[in-house]
Amino acid sequence: MSRTVIGIVMNGVTGRMGYRQHLVRSILAIREQGGLALDDGEVLWPEPILVGRSAPKLKEIADRHGLEHWTTDLDEALSHPLAQIYFDAQLTQVREPAIRKAIAAGKHVYTEKPTAESLDAALELARLARAAGVCNGAVQDKLFLPGLLKLKRLVDGGFFGRILSVRGEFGYWVFEGDWQTAQRPSWNYRAQDGGGMILDMFPHWRYVLDNIFSPVRSVYAHTATHIDERWDEQGAVYQATADDAAYGVFELDGGIVAQINSSWAVRVDRDELVEFQVDGTEGSAVAGLRNCRIQHRAATPKPVWNPDLPATEPFRSQWQQVPDNEEFDNGFKVQWELFLTHVVTGAPYRWDLLEGAKGVQLAELGLRSAAEGRRLDVPDLEI
Repeated sequence: MSRTVIGIVMNGVTGRMGYRQHLVRSILAIREQGGLALDDGEVLWPEPILVGRSAPKLKEIADRHGLEHWTTDLDEALSHPLAQIYFDAQLTQVREPAIRKAIAAGKHVYTEKPTAESLDAALELARLARAAGVCNGAVQDKLFLPGLLKLKRLVDGGFFGRILSVRGEFGYWVFEGDWQTAQRPSWNYRAQDGGGMILDMFPHWRYVLDNIFSPVRSVYAHTATHIDERWDEQGAVYQATADDAAYGVFELDGGIVAQINSSWAVRVDRDELVEFQVDGTEGSAVAGLRNCRIQHRAATPKPVWNPDLPATEPFRSQWQQVPDNEEFDNGFKVQWELFLTHVVTGAPYRWDLLEGAKGVQLAELGLRSAAEGRRLDVPDLEI
């Protein structure tokens, strides 16, 4: 059994997502399991090369996990003799130039979403990667979560019959930062820094709807800044200029109507922080991050509207849990393993930068729809 070291320049690992999900729960988790075993017996050993703006933070992370390579100089990282892949988890505003530099250096590219601040820029990154012949991918982690994998299993198995509608609820209360510390960085609530609910979440909803149900063909969106004053990490008050809630209606191929509410100003009365209810002619399902419940046509109750009497139907107990039927790993880690395999073996991989550009497209159209107060078509993309 041979072991192949593959160096990964990881830019943005001092941030919450880059550190927790991508470094610790993906790359370091692959190392902890002994590497990534391929079908031919070869084992891939990912070697992180950490990049960021703060030398003290990078050194602390490297020392904590026994990592050797870190630098505040992206050019130095890209020229490292082990470097084959560039990964970006930075702020969206600085992502595009870094990815351009990585492609020019001949590195394979894997990036968080949104892949760029504008559709034109996102498409240009996809074109550059294709012209350079480098492997490229965009993070689409929710496709690999247990609840949505179960939901996809139901769709593929024909459980729903003809799918009629999808209703999504996402969000939670993000504290303002005065009397309790905010759970999200302050830049998320400043439009000038690339913040905003639509830019953050519509790229997710695009790949969820496209991949589990059918392609998105139109969007109508309404945005709000419900909490207009927040406190930053230093305790200073600032004006929130980005949308902290977005209410979207999407038309999909086949006449499916999807409605998704996304908010950082909502208190949770759900089993999970995101849930999707799917209704079809033959059955319905409610899926979250981990669980999925179903109600078949034959087991559907027949409630009668009568506001003068209390409801006696135990509606929540009339649903059945979908079994796991398999073991589920961390969704970020699973996609990392697929991308690493793609780079080394050429195995098929469809979640590329063009797919990432589709998310940017929906976010851009969502913001425009909210500004203009009208429904907008979502055209096909080509590069």
